[in-house]
Amino acid sequence: MPLLERFRDREIVNRIVKGIKEHAPKKKVKFCHVCGTHEITISKNGLRDILPDNIEIFAGPGCPVCITPVKEIEEAIWLAENGITLTSFGDMVRVPGINKSLLEIKSEGGDVRIVYSVRDAVRLAEKRPDLEVVFFAIGFETTVPTTALAILNEAPNNFSLLSSHRLIPPAMELMLYLQSMGIDVQIDGFIAPGHVATIIGLRPYNRFPEIYGIPTVIAGFEPVDVIFAIFMLLKQMNQKRPGVDNEYCRVVKPDGNPRALKVMNEVYKVTDGDWRGIGRIPGSALGIREKYVRYDAREKYDISIKVEESKALPPNCICHFIIVGAAYPPECPLYMKSCNPAHPVGPCMVSREGTCNIWSKYRNKKGLSKETKNKILL
Repeated sequence: MPLLERFRDREIVNRIVKGIKEHAPKKKVKFCHVCGTHEITISKNGLRDILPDNIEIFAGPGCPVCITPVKEIEEAIWLAENGITLTSFGDMVRVPGINKSLLEIKSEGGDVRIVYSVRDAVRLAEKRPDLEVVFFAIGFETTVPTTALAILNEAPNNFSLLSSHRLIPPAMELMLYLQSMGIDVQIDGFIAPGHVATIIGLRPYNRFPEIYGIPTVIAGFEPVDVIFAIFMLLKQMNQKRPGVDNEYCRVVKPDGNPRALKVMNEVYKVTDGDWRGIGRIPGSALGIREKYVRYDAREKYDISIKVEESKALPPNCICHFIIVGAAYPPECPLYMKSCNPAHPVGPCMVSREGTCNIWSKYRNKKGLSKETKNKILL
């Protein structure tokens, strides 16, 4: 069945696609999204197939599992190897560290447990006061309020956090820096993740149109949301009025969620942070404030792990290029060979939100530049 036949609002989608074709410039344009769920929507529904050939959309660093630095994975492994009960999400335990993953540590007898939320980890600590429980807290602004609440609600003394939270806007700004340095990353507009904006609102994105002249649209996660976001970006470009448009206005408010922001700011402070395969991004991480240091696993267990940056990714893995949109998964020599969903080598193949994992299910060459198509052998 053709793509548009599967949409409930076929007439609306047809009108949007018609508008995109009418507004499409003659030159090639590239739009960057920074959300694994957006990439799932785009790839699963074949949205690249219905875009004009000169409009390309690619994934930036929007998978929290993929960008968690190897040093912090090694910290989690160290905890599990030293008698601590390490809890985290399912995808995270499969991400390779330098030599092993948390799942392998579990198979060797380490107490590694998969949980669905930080609350599950807190309940475990409450039920088992004989255990020292650490929650490996990953994710962007969307998941931060829940971990902050665990602390504010006075989790038991045998509970702590290994915080690995990261912030999306600084990573988007890094993408523009890479573009200015001549690295093969062209960005003519951003599609920003709606769930992050639900928390932080629109204001943090203003710097992209105001300082860099880059059109930006906050988008939801249905196929219609993404298609309409592309139309809105093109409209901004044609009118030469870069700004921040809110396509996801049914959920996202201009000021975000003030209560969630208050909770975040109470528990966390902004720090510099490492991103796997990318390096250190200023102001892109969250550290636990001194007031709540008793819940900081790094301080509580005096963790001191040093990792050489050269060991951040396995040999021949190009996840660092894929994460910033400088390459597509099939350009990696390991893709769907030694690296596949059953046996992931690089972090982008582990998570369901990782670009390589998504492409392994819905790979499609259409919508890419001729240069990129020529590189890809499927």
